[in-house]
Amino acid sequence: MNDLIAAIILGIVEGVTEFLPVSSTGHLILAGALLGYDDARWQMFNIVIQLGAILAVVVLYWRTFWTVMVGLAKRDPGSIRFVRNLLIAFIPAAVIGVLAKKHIEALLLQPKVVAVALIVGGVAILVIERVVKPGTTRGIAAVPAKTALGVGFLQCLAMIPGVSRSGATILGALTLGVERRTAAEFSFFLAIPTMLGASVVETAGHLDAMRAGNSVGPLEIAIGFVVAFIVALLVVRWFVGIVGRHGFGPFAWYRIVAGSIALALLTMH
Repeated sequence: MNDLIAAIILGIVEGVTEFLPVSSTGHLILAGALLGYDDARWQMFNIVIQLGAILAVVVLYWRTFWTVMVGLAKRDPGSIRFVRNLLIAFIPAAVIGVLAKKHIEALLLQPKVVAVALIVGGVAILVIERVVKPGTTRGIAAVPAKTALGVGFLQCLAMIPGVSRSGATILGALTLGVERRTAAEFSFFLAIPTMLGASVVETAGHLDAMRAGNSVGPLEIAIGFVVAFIVALLVVRWFVGIVGRHGFGPFAWYRIVAGSIALALLTMH
């Protein structure tokens, strides 16, 4: 398949799945395996285009970011707690991600791990939806520091491809007493430092491969970035509305079905 067409397809996949609890990285890995892409060649592409989806959150929530920035300048306690919570939640992934980088990269090349994680994660979502009572903590600034740290550690589960970063953080926040909308927005905002840090590390580690022609080029990455950004703009608001009305059940069943189909197809190959 032509690299430009592949970049568009993968950009759409990234934009649709980054903020849904279905694992964007897992879907990109499965797309590569099922469509015959060279995973190693597209590895940096898969990381960098996530920034396109992250940019969509910045655009959609620019008023929130502006309010927080103004509040920080005025030393507003709410704005300070907002930033504090994001930094606290980011620290576990930053530390563990650096220490476990080689092990994570090994898992990224195992599509069957993704398929199994999709199924297990779907079952976990159904259980959590049934067992956990609705949380009462409303607003990111109102989240206790201890809870933010807990969400940060739960985010680290997403280092296993197929687990889903957004799923781990949103459902983790729910189990720790945060209400649905705040849990979703906490996940959106936490994605910014997390994915920015991951992209910087991955880019630095794959520059030699790009120079040697062993990675897709800048044009493909740019196209994937733009497509992921546009698609994510449409998906984020839709997702918040769906969660508010129907919870996470539809995404759980999707994970189970998609993971089962992928596992069957991978086993047949």
